[in-house]
Amino acid sequence: MLKVGVLGAGHLGKIHLRLLNESSKYNLIGFYDPDAINGQKVAAEFGYSCFENINELIDAVDVVDIVTPTLSHYDCAIKSMEKGKHVFIEKPITKTLEEAEKLLELETKHGVKGQVGHVERFNPAFLAVKDKIKNPMFIETHRLAEFNPRGTDVPVVLDLMIHDIDAILSVVNSEVKQVNASGVSVISNSPDIANARIEFENGCVANLTASRISLKNMRKSRFFQRDAYISVDFLDKKVEVVKMKDAPKTPGDFDMILQNAEGVKKQIYFENPNIQANNAILDELETFADAINADTIPVVSLHQGAQALKIALQVIDSF
Repeated sequence: MLKVGVLGAGHLGKIHLRLLNESSKYNLIGFYDPDAINGQKVAAEFGYSCFENINELIDAVDVVDIVTPTLSHYDCAIKSMEKGKHVFIEKPITKTLEEAEKLLELETKHGVKGQVGHVERFNPAFLAVKDKIKNPMFIETHRLAEFNPRGTDVPVVLDLMIHDIDAILSVVNSEVKQVNASGVSVISNSPDIANARIEFENGCVANLTASRISLKNMRKSRFFQRDAYISVDFLDKKVEVVKMKDAPKTPGDFDMILQNAEGVKKQIYFENPNIQANNAILDELETFADAINADTIPVVSLHQGAQALKIALQVIDSF
C-alpha cells in the first residue's frame, strides 16, 4: 500500500480523506491544513492525523494529494516533487502555464508521477461512450451551476469549463487552431459566465458554455460525428447514442428511415451503452496508485493537465 497524505482539508479535501482512508490501495498517514483551527476540527471529528508542518507530512508519505486552492498548487507540488514524492493535483494543475511546465520538468528530473484531478474523465456516463466518440466534427457543451462562493478565486473557465476542455482534448485527435471567447463578470471579480469556440486543425469545432450563476445545474456535452450523435449527461449520468446505417432494401414496419436530397436512405437506430455505477473520485485516486505501482502513464497525466490549462488560458485571453 502506498503511504499518502492530503494537503488541504476543505470541502473536497475531506472527501479525499474519507476515500483514501477507505481505499485498499493507500495507507492514509494524515493531512496538513494551513488553517490550524480547521485542521484540529477535522482531526477531532474524523480521527485523521493532523500534521502541524507541511514538510513533515511530505516526508512521511509516498504520495501527496494536493487539494488546496489553485493559487497554492504550484508551491505544494514543488515541495513534494523535489523530495521525490508522487503528486495528485486537483484541477486546474496550476495557475499559470509556466508553473505547469516547471512541474513537467520536475516530474522527469525526479522520476516521479503526477496526475491531475479532472474527475469527469471517470464519470460513468463518459466512460460508457468514450470509445464510441470517433472523429467528432462538432461538439457542444453546457456546464451550468448555481452560485457558490467556493471556487470564485479563479475565472469560471478554470473553475468549470476546464472540465469540458479536458474531456474534449481527450477525444479530439488534433491540435487546436484557434480560440475565440467572451466572458462576463456578474457577481465575482473574475468572469462568472463564459462562452468559447475552439477550432481544431482537422476541422472540428467545439462550442463551450460555462456559468456559475445559473438558476439550475447542468453538465451536458453533445458530440456530432459521421453517422452518429452522442449525448453525455455528466450530472444525471445518462447517455444517448443515436446512429445511422445504410437502410435495408426492405425496411421493417417500425424502422426509422431518412432519405436525403440525393436519394440516399439511412436507418436510424439507438444504442444503450451499459453505464457502470462508480465513485469517480475514488477511481481517479486508485488508478493513480495503479499507475505508480505498474510504472505506467496516469489516466490524466500532468502533460494533459497542462494542455487543458493552456487552452483554458487562451479562452481567458480571448475575453
